[in-house]
Amino acid sequence: MLTSTIFSRFVATIFVLFLSAIPAHAQLLMQPNISVSQAKLIIDTIIAECSLPGDLVTVTIAVVDRSGQPLMQVRADTSSPHNWELAYRKAYTARTFRRNSIEWRDRTAGDSELSGQRALNHVVPLGGGAPIMAGDIPVGAVGVSGAGGGQEADTACAELGIAAIADDLE
Repeated sequence: MLTSTIFSRFVATIFVLFLSAIPAHAQLLMQPNISVSQAKLIIDTIIAECSLPGDLVTVTIAVVDRSGQPLMQVRADTSSPHNWELAYRKAYTARTFRRNSIEWRDRTAGDSELSGQRALNHVVPLGGGAPIMAGDIPVGAVGVSGAGGGQEADTACAELGIAAIADDLE
């Protein structure tokens, strides 16, 4: 009986010590993120500025949130089967590395010590992705595929879209 009482007190003491190690005033994380209305404005801007003239949308666009998850995506009327995936992966790459995907492509090329990053899931060493930054904080990214002019044009279109919400990011 004495042994079980000592054991019970020992367990209770350990439990109290464990609880005291947990912060008494845990706080919610308040993290900025891009909104659906901002994503829509980005997409509308890119379509207006980067789609070829006419009634058809000719660029595929993906907007991801701060965690790299798809927030909104539009497939061009004229897209190839791979454009949907490329737009998402370009956006994901830009968000993951906090830089334009074309810059990341160049930094990880060849025998670079960073070349192993290319093996990560969902990243793609192509231009067309741009991070959405609120100061130094990444809040999302945009990926574009199919703009006339290749990866440089895709990158410029992504940046144009982000410029449409620049006032919100200050």
